[in-house]
Amino acid sequence: MTNSLRPHGNHRAPLPPVQEPAAGVPSPRSPRTTQAAETSPAPGSNTPVSPAPSGGAPLNKPAKQRDAFFDNAKYLAIVLVAMGHAWEPLTDHSRAAEALYMTVYTFHMPAFILISGYFSRSFDMRPDRLRRLVTGVAVPYVIFEVAYSFFKRWADDDPAHPISLLDPWYLTWFLVALFVWRLTTPLWKVARWPVPIALGIAMLATVSPDIGDDLDLQRVLQFLPFFVMGLFMKPEHFQMLRRREVRLLSVPVFAGALVVAYWAAPRMSSAWFYHRDSAQELAAPWWAGVVMTLALFGCSMVLTACFFAWVPRRRMWFTVLGAGTLYGYLLHGFLAKGSRFWGWYEDYEWLHKPLGEIFVTLAAAAVVTVLCTPPVQRMFRFAMEPKMEWAFKRDAAELARERAKATS
Repeated sequence: MTNSLRPHGNHRAPLPPVQEPAAGVPSPRSPRTTQAAETSPAPGSNTPVSPAPSGGAPLNKPAKQRDAFFDNAKYLAIVLVAMGHAWEPLTDHSRAAEALYMTVYTFHMPAFILISGYFSRSFDMRPDRLRRLVTGVAVPYVIFEVAYSFFKRWADDDPAHPISLLDPWYLTWFLVALFVWRLTTPLWKVARWPVPIALGIAMLATVSPDIGDDLDLQRVLQFLPFFVMGLFMKPEHFQMLRRREVRLLSVPVFAGALVVAYWAAPRMSSAWFYHRDSAQELAAPWWAGVVMTLALFGCSMVLTACFFAWVPRRRMWFTVLGAGTLYGYLLHGFLAKGSRFWGWYEDYEWLHKPLGEIFVTLAAAAVVTVLCTPPVQRMFRFAMEPKMEWAFKRDAAELARERAKATS
């Protein structure tokens, strides 16, 4: 299975083209070549490259188009993330909400992480890519870790809440994990059995309660197999998921997953789906961690495949929002946590009724959709995608290319 997923040089399938990702969950904007950066539109923009005058040669070489499939997948997944956060306070009183919650949590983050791995296939230690990793992942982590900490101090009346870059709070764990995963990408490329090795590391993490909270390493290690799987996905695999029989089969699979989740809701802890604790910390024997790691990996991959099977391939009204999913992911956390701090779910009992649950679901989808829009991206780009040329030395190869272009 692992060997069949190794990328090769000839990609004949049209979906998806090999490209670097734009900013968004799970993966922030990755480096592009100098030529692509010169010809591509601004992030999140639909501005086309200027056409040539009538009868003339093109003014610029057209940039490679963003793939609508992945932008659609990222947007739909971030909507599910926001819905899941909105459902969490409802799960104590609603078995149906708990079943939906567990089902969505089985695959929404694995889907993000798999896409992150897929678009990290070309990552190496090239200086421009390391700069992009710092500005697109490390710097947003520092900014939002500090911002979340101050927000908790104010909104939760908790002035003693520490500001610690070693202990990610709430949603910032993903940025730490992505930073670590991408740095290890070259190692996975030379490993003979990368996915089994990653699964072995995840299983060891689930039986190691001494790992602690530093850098949220439990999540980094337990979610690692999904990133590594993405590294070795090929366009043909995504193309296979678009087959009609796969789409039809995914419907009863999802229905079966909901039934199983409804049965399991009162019988198991949903904390297993967070991948942040060892088996012992969840009051389970150590061997349960091994079993649950393998079981959840299998279930997550199946439901992730079903999710991708129904992601639209063509451009939709929400496709442009796929470039802003990192914005929606990090910004909606303030409202998600604020709703708990300010007691909205306790003050408004009607939210726990069926109509209230529907309202909460739609409101979460609407809020995160707004937070992914281009105006919001422009407003917060200083924190999400800072340029920071002042912080880095110019790469000699890049300078040579610029000189060669200037003299040509």
